[in-house]
Amino acid sequence: MPVANLEAFAFLAARRSHPAKAFVAGGATPDRAALETILAAALRVPDHGKLEPWRLIVLRGAALQRLGGLAAGLGADAEMSAKGRAIYDTSTLAIAVISSPKVQPKVPEVEQRASAHALCLNLVNAAEALGWGACWLTGWPAHDARWAAAAFGCTAGEQVAGIVHIGTVGPEAPDRPRPDLARVVEWRED
Repeated sequence: MPVANLEAFAFLAARRSHPAKAFVAGGATPDRAALETILAAALRVPDHGKLEPWRLIVLRGAALQRLGGLAAGLGADAEMSAKGRAIYDTSTLAIAVISSPKVQPKVPEVEQRASAHALCLNLVNAAEALGWGACWLTGWPAHDARWAAAAFGCTAGEQVAGIVHIGTVGPEAPDRPRPDLARVVEWRED
């Protein structure tokens, strides 16, 4: 019989992201030592073949403001530009996870990209487990190759897997509705 870690399970069963717009304005963020603890835990992600098919960029202050300016300059309409810029104008700490697959015939690219996305969720969970608010909020500009290249130096094979914002939790936001197991789970036994 397995040995249950009920504390860990309770955390995962109740886990949710905290909306970045609900972080306390001017609130604290993890210092470098605390952030390195979060990053070390997040890097325990599944990585088939030990390829490390991702890289991380920690963003604070002016680096975040620069991303907002790049987003606003993509030529979208005024509403899209404002929305693309807004998160960078209010965020105080974010970590960009760049999917950077390696040429490896034994490990398909799709699995390497999945590892980068799993890393994003690990970042959220590690930050939340240490009491910080965290939100995986990538935004539409990150899917524009020109923006990704200007913002993070992404090459042709790289993509922004996610941008995780971390801050001080504000008032609890209402939890979102969760999927109905009966609707999304299919059981097969024979």
